[in-house]
Amino acid sequence: MTFEFATAGHIVFGRHALERLGSLAAALGRRALLVTGRTPARARRAVALLEAAGLDVEVTAIDGEPTVEDVRRATSRARRAECDLVVGYGGGSAIDGAKAVAALVANGGDPLDYLEVVGRGQQLARPSLPCIAVPTTAGTGSEVTRNSVLEVSEQRTKVSLRGPTMLPTVALVDPCLSETMPPDVTAYTGFDALAQVIEPFVCCAPNPLTDALAREALPRAGVALPQVCHTGADPEAREQMCLVSLVGGLCLANAKLGAVHGLAGPMGGMFRAPHGALCAALLPHVMRANVTRLYQMSPGSDAGLRFAELGSLLTGEECATADDAIEWVESLLTKTKIPPLRRWGLAAADAAEICAKASKASSMKGNPVVLSAEELEGIVSAAL
Repeated sequence: MTFEFATAGHIVFGRHALERLGSLAAALGRRALLVTGRTPARARRAVALLEAAGLDVEVTAIDGEPTVEDVRRATSRARRAECDLVVGYGGGSAIDGAKAVAALVANGGDPLDYLEVVGRGQQLARPSLPCIAVPTTAGTGSEVTRNSVLEVSEQRTKVSLRGPTMLPTVALVDPCLSETMPPDVTAYTGFDALAQVIEPFVCCAPNPLTDALAREALPRAGVALPQVCHTGADPEAREQMCLVSLVGGLCLANAKLGAVHGLAGPMGGMFRAPHGALCAALLPHVMRANVTRLYQMSPGSDAGLRFAELGSLLTGEECATADDAIEWVESLLTKTKIPPLRRWGLAAADAAEICAKASKASSMKGNPVVLSAEELEGIVSAAL
């Protein structure tokens, strides 16, 4: 048995934990670049806490999922301001942007020097600047992962800037910050969190620590995800989904993902669509394709048994099966009115290009079975 487990240097979780931001930041630097989402005004409290702790603050916004050009601009700003600390405040896009800036300021060069698949793939040799990740959504788990997913516009794809030194110094998770998410964002990010616990649990390289975390988080998601999608005003359910999201980040950073994220990455680079919405639309169809292949190959395989276990973990029914897990996901998709892929402009004619790009994605390497091009195209068609 060989595995590793790495995460943020310090995880702080709890309601009103944001109030600790100033003291945590003051121990790490004096001049902070605060990376936010498209509405910097939402970070007013964070700015106030940092300034009250004696830090100079530069604010930069990332409008949508981060592109290579976004990161170039933010990195230049951090260098000009001589920032010695980066704070990501927002959804996964802001946090991914912050982690990329922290790595590039410390290592120099351009994002394409280090990007996998379409870049030069160089290693990040130096530790990143100290980075504090403050998620305001419950979905990506980016606060405890060692990569940043960036859109490469000219290649029409999304790939990762990745390295062990990219783990945030502090992950500061305050469930209160997720309570203002609108219903569609709540659903999209919630399904992303769910997928990021399911895929590492059934992947080709799980480990005992990620298994334990997934088994803890999946029953919580089974109760809390329907609740937050039905009524966003439930603080307990919001808190539970923040924990599920955190666990998803811990799991994906230390095990592997699979075909849901392998397909969603290229789709996100080709079409303007929320990452979580893509993951949600794909999830039951990927699960069904994997279960079908696993049961054809070896009904008693470890991965096959794990899919069966998903049924009981999500539904709370001891005798539930893999089919029950798939039906649970499909039912929740219907109840929450998650749109199919065609809502975002995808069509059957795009399936071949998407699947060709997905076959090269790092996430696809974690899928419990190798799916053929025909099976992948079938998943995309079913999700349309």
